[in-house]
Amino acid sequence: MVAERAPGINPPPVISVMLPCYNEEVSVGRVIDDCRKYLPEAVIYVLDNNSTDQSVAVARAHGATVIREKRQGKGFVVQAMFSKIESDIYVVVDADATYDLSAVKTMVELVHTDAADMVVGNRMHTVSAQSFRPFHVSGNHLVRFLINRLFGCNLTDIMSGFRVMNRDFVKNINLISGGYEVETEMTIKSLKFGYIIKEVNCAYSQRIAGSHSKLNTFSDGALVLKTIFSICKDYKPLLFFSSVSTFFLLASLASGSVVISEFISTRYITHVPLAIFASGSMVLAIISLVTGVTLDSANRRFDEIYFLIKNCRDR
Repeated sequence: MVAERAPGINPPPVISVMLPCYNEEVSVGRVIDDCRKYLPEAVIYVLDNNSTDQSVAVARAHGATVIREKRQGKGFVVQAMFSKIESDIYVVVDADATYDLSAVKTMVELVHTDAADMVVGNRMHTVSAQSFRPFHVSGNHLVRFLINRLFGCNLTDIMSGFRVMNRDFVKNINLISGGYEVETEMTIKSLKFGYIIKEVNCAYSQRIAGSHSKLNTFSDGALVLKTIFSICKDYKPLLFFSSVSTFFLLASLASGSVVISEFISTRYITHVPLAIFASGSMVLAIISLVTGVTLDSANRRFDEIYFLIKNCRDR
């Protein structure tokens, strides 16, 4: 689906606002109105994910274009957004009316002036018990800590559902997550491929009366951690497998020291199972290290191919 450009020699950028929506009849109309208030020039899409309430009817009544995504999950919705909608600037925000959209103009301007490839609405500067569910703040802090350490960055809100992105980012990032871990995947892959991320503070409030969160604290948190684990393994293989190698090496040295000490003292080995464990752990340590080095070399070649294909496409 293509948003039409305004005629002219230097037409303004086409801005598309995309709202993932699953049973948000109470709030989706309000979010559409706020989007039109702050970005009157934007085309507004509601990506409906099999809603069973009146979300679709409300969205259409407020003038939004509705696109259906039958695969259940926010990640699939975002994938559909990126593949079906053609635009210059993409604004993604949840349809639950929890984000204050007054900062969206600033976020769009940062992308339009090429100061950033993705601008994230940072909710974490004003955290309250009313706006976040139990464990969500600590979970966000944990994910932030891991990603900042892994990729050497200093981001504040990894899992924000309010983002503005340019076309280059949207069309060159291949997302595979199907659920709420998609924001984490977007952040990690943007860091991996060298895209510029900036954050703009935005207020974040509790849901309005009658609206209910679809998040599950523990299952969705586990998916986020699984995504970090998988992407670290896939995109930082030397770090990942060298860590595994170190673990087996320490286990081998700790168990082997007992066997060696016994042999030096008595010239006999009575802890045969421990000796076998030490030997096996050392073998696994070597295999893990070799695997990490091999995959790291392959990963570098993949990066070269990725950027070659991207440059050819941009031409």
